[in-house]
Amino acid sequence: MGEPYVRLQQPLVRRNGELTPVGWEEALDQAASGFRAAVARHGPRTFGLFSCSKATNEVNYLAQKFARQVIGCNNVDSCNRT
Repeated sequence: MGEPYVRLQQPLVRRNGELTPVGWEEALDQAASGFRAAVARHGPRTFGLFSCSKATNEVNYLAQKFARQVIGCNNVDSCNRT
C-alpha cells in the first residue's frame, strides 16, 4: 500500500526529479518563474485561474485582478454557481 497521508509542513520544489524542502521565498520565486515561462512560450491565454466559491469577495477580486492585470488573461472562474 502507498505511504500514509502526511500534511505538507513546508513548500517543496522539484530538483533533479526529487522533491526538496525549501523556504517560502524560493518556492514562490519558482512558481512565478513557471508562470512567466508558460506565458512567454504560449501567451497569456495559456493561464487560467480557478478561485474557491467559499473565498471572500475580496479574495476573489484579488485573484481576478492578478489574472487580468499581471498575467494578462481573462480566464478566471470563481465557481460561484454552486
